[in-house]
Parts: sequence; structure tokens; C-alpha cells
Amino acid sequence: MEEYLKKRLKSVDYKTRRKIEKLFKEMNESISLLFDIATRDEKTGLYNDKFFNTELEMEIEKAQRGKQKLSLVITDIDYFKKINDKYGHIKADELLYKLAKVIQKQIRKSDIAARFGGEEFVILLPETSLTKAKKLCIRLRNAIHKDKVLKKHGLTVSGGITQFRKKDNKKAFKSRSDKALYQAKKQGRDEFVVLG
Repeated sequence: MEEYLKKRLKSVDYKTRRKIEKLFKEMNESISLLFDIATRDEKTGLYNDKFFNTELEMEIEKAQRGKQKLSLVITDIDYFKKINDKYGHIKADELLYKLAKVIQKQIRKSDIAARFGGEEFVILLPETSLTKAKKLCIRLRNAIHKDKVLKKHGLTVSGGITQFRKKDNKKAFKSRSDKALYQAKKQGRDEFVVLG
């Protein structure tokens, strides 16, 4: 609660002050919940595509102004339709959630991971060179291979990695990462391809 409100509440009797403080707390919790509903994907808990695109625009602007490195990873679950057909939609949703948790464990707090489509995920890596982004993807791939649940169901991912270029706009940046993803798929899947 802001300082001026605290000062004004001091003049109110104790019982009324407690009620007001409780209302403020509940209001803040409701706002926080509404923010999560508006920005998070309900199946994975990662950010949704709309929030991701807003953040992407801001990070591109920072990269253009400050000359900082900015990398992007787009991943896609390999043969997800087969997983869906074999195990059903409920199990497939559980695997999406599990993969999201593995991704979250591998990234920094400043990184932004989002569910981009049905089985596609994007990871925005501010202040990250292509070399560091590649290392993250190696760690991510290894973590997916080591996870008992994902391994049991044969879940692997392919990915495309790129770094922001001065002349890029949002579309060109995303498109290059997507192109790298499709190269990874063509090369046999379960790998990450870099397009600088």
C-alpha cells in the first residue's frame, strides 16, 4: 500500500483499518490473478503469444538502441501428432506442461518463454549472443533427454536459433528462427540449427 494511504489510515480506528488493509490485499491479489490470466497460456503456465510479442517488440527496441545482443529460439515437439494419437489429448497436455517446466528450469529469469502454437514454444534471450543461445539449447536438449516422463513417451524437440541483426524487424527476426527450425526438422529432428 502506498505511503500516503498508510498515513491516512492511521487516523482510522483499528478495526476499520484492518478491513481496509484486507480489501487492498484482496484487490492486489485479484489484479495479479487477472494479469496471469491475460498473459499466461493455460495449458503450460508459460507466457502466451500476445504477451511474448509485446515483450519481443520492447527487446528489439532495446537491442537497436543499446547495441545489446538478442537471441531467439523457436522449438517444435517432434511428431507431436503421433504422441497425441498414441496417448490421447489428456496425456499430450500433461507432456506439454512437463516440457514447459523443463524449459523454465533451463532459462534465466530475464528470458521469456512462451507457447507459440499447439506444440511450438519460443524463447527470447535478452543480452544473449548466438554462442550462449546455442549452449542453452544444448542444455535444454539434454534436460529433455534426461527427464524420465518425457523420455518414457519419446518426446524430443527440434529448434531454430538466431540472433537479432541491426536491419531486422520483428517479422524478419522470427522468420529466420523459424527457417532454422525447419532445417532442423529436415535434418532428422531432435536437434537445434543456428542461422546467424
